[in-house]
Amino acid sequence: MQNAAKIFKEVKKAVIGKDEIIHKILMVMLANGHVLLEDIPGVGKTNLALAFSKALGLDTKRIQFTPDVMPSDVIGYSFYNQQTGALEYKEGAAMCNLLLADEINRTSSKTQSALLEVMEEGRMSVDGITHSTPQPFMVIATQNPFGSAGTQLLPQSQMDRFMVCLSIGYPSKDAEIEILKRKERHNPLDDIETVSSPSEILMMQKEISSIYLDESIYHYIVDLINATRSHPLILQGGSPRSTLALMQVAKAVAYTYERDYVIPEDVEAMFLDILSHRIVLNNEARLDKSDPKKILTKILKETPRPRIIR
Repeated sequence: MQNAAKIFKEVKKAVIGKDEIIHKILMVMLANGHVLLEDIPGVGKTNLALAFSKALGLDTKRIQFTPDVMPSDVIGYSFYNQQTGALEYKEGAAMCNLLLADEINRTSSKTQSALLEVMEEGRMSVDGITHSTPQPFMVIATQNPFGSAGTQLLPQSQMDRFMVCLSIGYPSKDAEIEILKRKERHNPLDDIETVSSPSEILMMQKEISSIYLDESIYHYIVDLINATRSHPLILQGGSPRSTLALMQVAKAVAYTYERDYVIPEDVEAMFLDILSHRIVLNNEARLDKSDPKKILTKILKETPRPRIIR
């Protein structure tokens, strides 16, 4: 638990004024999930990923998705070695601990599917041979929410593979001034110390899996997801995968607050981030330009919260 606090402190050195985003991404990493960042260019997505990789001691790779990027660029390929007379495997970008997949919506659906399959299974098959990714394995993918020229939007079924969908957003005035001052002197990434390792992250993930959930918390999680499936403005509610994601993140939230049990507030902490990209609004809601997060906020308010004796 103390290690999570150390990681948060180190990442903050290079990511100014975005404590909430740092905390959320850290919780997703500890919950063994993947992050989708919907943001305009230049707000610090790459810097954020590099800060995490350095603090966590992770092997990190970055791939800039364009229409000509092939599935083999992601998962690797086999080539014939003339000296040995055998096929050898050449690793793709996904063979790492932390992959930054930039502008995932600008590549073909075939390449998107190759990445999303690796995200789901943690392994890839090339010419009938299975290669497992290093553990832990996490993807931070980005897409530009504005403009559609040259883009291939992720289908809803693939959006569901991301545990959360977040937006960094513009910095505040004070934060942006601080960014200028720090960048003027040196690269803030140089100040980050490695305070963890892949093995320690795996240990934390194991500790999180053993955090206690009361029976009433199980019911609360399922009631919240069921409410998205029966809401009059929602055409498609949360999937069973979202139910599992909500439980895993709730445990990670409890862990970062140094508790070995989950309370209702832990479930609610990232409910909007987990569900907002998974639900599909019906025509009435789209015509009214309803905000998915406002609908989900109303569901949170209307769903009875269990009483936990602490």
